[in-house]
Amino acid sequence: MTVNVATPVRGRVTRLRHLLGAGDVEDLHLGRLLDRADLLRSTQRSDRPRPLEGMQVALLFEKPSLRTRVSFEVAVTSLGGHAIALGPDEVGLGRRESAADVGRNLSRLVDAIVLRTFAHDTLLEMAAAASVPVVNALTDAEHPCQALADLLTLRRHFGRLAGLRLAYIGDGNNVANSLMLAGALAGLDIRIATPTGYAPDTSFVNQARALAARRRGRITIGTDPVEAVTGADAVYTDVWTSMGREAEADERRARFEGFEVNATLLGHAAPHVAALHCMPAHRGEEISAAILDGPRSLALEQAENRRYVQEAVLIELLAPHVR
Repeated sequence: MTVNVATPVRGRVTRLRHLLGAGDVEDLHLGRLLDRADLLRSTQRSDRPRPLEGMQVALLFEKPSLRTRVSFEVAVTSLGGHAIALGPDEVGLGRRESAADVGRNLSRLVDAIVLRTFAHDTLLEMAAAASVPVVNALTDAEHPCQALADLLTLRRHFGRLAGLRLAYIGDGNNVANSLMLAGALAGLDIRIATPTGYAPDTSFVNQARALAARRRGRITIGTDPVEAVTGADAVYTDVWTSMGREAEADERRARFEGFEVNATLLGHAAPHVAALHCMPAHRGEEISAAILDGPRSLALEQAENRRYVQEAVLIELLAPHVR
């Protein structure tokens, strides 16, 4: 999201931009982000740029995290910046202080804010009050940095994005929402299959279809995993029970029966099919161990690529002059 005011970001950037959802990637130039991330991944440590030298980035994590927190800390420090990690008890968003007040205060002290929280409205409230870039590190509605890592992983594996057939099987959650939006911008043919009642929110589907129409992509929503997977180049899944919905776990296991990504299901896909999972994973539920840990899996590539796409995002938001 671009804020169309000339707001200085601690004296460095005059056009304030955020990454609040995968749709914002259009303004941040998807192709350029992926190109930069690819270059950063292939650059020797001694030759890597340090455009965040002297900058401070606050990492606020209301939800538990392994890959997101570590990849963001590594990204910030690798670019020469300093990461300040804060947990839920240290900030108390909405309890000790409002998201708006936290955003205003941190804007006086740091160069960017990375937030991982529950309600998407908390992220929007903070971004509206902040005068530095705010990056979504996951909310209940979206996970845009994961979607960027997924696209980089697919592009490196297949050599292209436009026209790839990507099936997503399972819960229509935040990962599915961001995957639809980012995939639509990349011109992918995305097919989502969920049990009845677990489809992605209609507002995200409509937004993704509008983006896909401009990029020659396609978004298909259904309830038949075999139909979605048939002929697919890649098949993606995520946990059936996201954080905050643990009380629904038993019910979801029953409702999601038949939606496991396993050898039988992938037998309907293209012979060269790749399997994706953003992790953490529950082997034997949404994906079999044989697939997740086998040669078709790109899960570890996705995890590693989180660092590089997040480095690219931070450069785009804080040091866009770097080439």
